[in-house]
Amino acid sequence: MLYSMFEISRLALTPWRAAANATRRTLRAPWNPVGDTLAGRAMAAGADLFESMTRKYGKPEWDLKATEIDGKTVPVTPAAVWSSPWCDLVHFRRDGAPKGQPKVLFVAPMSGHFATLLRGTVRTFLPDSEVYITDWVDASMVPLNERRFDLNDYIDHVADMIRAIGEDVHVVAVCQPGPPTLAAISLMAEDKDPLRPASMTFMGSPIDARLSPTVPNKLAEEKPFEWFENNAIHTVPAPYPGALRRVYPGFLQLSGFMQMNWERHVDAHWQFFNHLVDGDGDNADKHRTFYDEYLAVMDLTEEFYLQTIRDVFQEHKLPRGLLEHRGRIVDPAAITDIALMTVEGENDDISGIGQTQAAHDLCRNLPAGLQLDWIQPKVGHYGVFNGSRFERDIAPRMKAFMVEKGRKA
Repeated sequence: MLYSMFEISRLALTPWRAAANATRRTLRAPWNPVGDTLAGRAMAAGADLFESMTRKYGKPEWDLKATEIDGKTVPVTPAAVWSSPWCDLVHFRRDGAPKGQPKVLFVAPMSGHFATLLRGTVRTFLPDSEVYITDWVDASMVPLNERRFDLNDYIDHVADMIRAIGEDVHVVAVCQPGPPTLAAISLMAEDKDPLRPASMTFMGSPIDARLSPTVPNKLAEEKPFEWFENNAIHTVPAPYPGALRRVYPGFLQLSGFMQMNWERHVDAHWQFFNHLVDGDGDNADKHRTFYDEYLAVMDLTEEFYLQTIRDVFQEHKLPRGLLEHRGRIVDPAAITDIALMTVEGENDDISGIGQTQAAHDLCRNLPAGLQLDWIQPKVGHYGVFNGSRFERDIAPRMKAFMVEKGRKA
C-alpha cells in the first residue's frame, strides 16, 4: 500500500504544483512590477522551491553532445549496442575519433539512481576512450511477464556485455556493482574466456563490507533479513508497465540517502531559495542541475535487492569464499592476468576505506605488478567518481593504469 499511497499523494499535489508554476510565471513576467520587489521575488522563489520539491523527476538525458579530441570538437551520440529487458549497453559514439583508443566499460550502480549519475565520469573519459556504460532499466517499467532479475542475472549481464564489446575492454565498476562485477570477471577468468577484460577498476565498492563499516553497512547488519522483506518491499501500482511487480522503490532509497545528510540538503535548498531571491541565476542553475539528477530514482526488483542485502551486506559471501553463481563457487583467485586497480575516498561515508582494497587480497594469484591501490584525499563517496579531484587526480591515474598494465591482445 505504501507505493500506492505515495503515488496518490504525489498526484494530489498536482493542482498545487500548477498553481505554484502559475504564480512563478506571473511574478517573473516583465510586465509585472511586483516581480521587482523583495516580496515578489521571495514569493516567486517560494513557488519555485515548492514545485521542485514535489515534482516527480524522470530519467535524465545524457546531455553529452560533443567532446574535444586533439583540440577539435567531435560530436557524441549515445546509442544502445546491446539490450535486454533490464539493461541497455550504451556506446558513446564519437564521429571522427582516432582508432585504437582504449575501450572502457563503466558498470553503473543499480542502487536507486540512474546511470546518468555518472555523466561527469563519462565526460572525463570521452576525449581519449571508447566509452560504454550499463544503463539499467527501472523495474517499475518492466512488465510482469518478463522474467525476474536477481544478483545472478546481474552477473550474467555484466559478463555478456563485456563479451559484446569484444577484446581488451577495461571494466570500471562504480560502487554497488563491485562484488557482482568481480564475480563475473572471476568466472570468465576461470573459464579462460578469450574475451575476459584487460583490466578491472573498482571505485568505492563494498567488496568486503565488514571492513570500516559505515552507517548503511551497520543498518544492513543490525536489521534481520526479515525486516527488509517486510518493510522495504512494495508492489508497483497501475498504470506503470511493471504494475504488480514487487520492488524496492526508488523513493525509499532516496529517503535513506537524504536522511544520512539531512542538514546538508536542507541548507542546500535554503541557499537555493536565497539565490532565487537575489537573482543569482548561475548558482540556482547549479542547484537545479545537481538535484534534477539526485532526485531522479528508479526501482529495484525484490529478488535483486534482497539477495544483495543478504549476500553482500549480511553474509559477506564473496570475501568469505561462499558466493555461488548458478551452482559454481566464485573464486577471484582464478584471476591471474587481468590488471586490478582500486580507488577509495578518504571521507567516503558509503563504502569505508578497506572495503574496496579487499579485492587485492581476494585476487591472490594476480602478480603485484598488475595491481594498484589509490586512496584519494579529501573526497567523499561522490567525489571518488565525479568532480574536480576526480578529473585532476583520479581519472589520469586510471587512464595511465589501463594503458600501462592492461593485457594486450
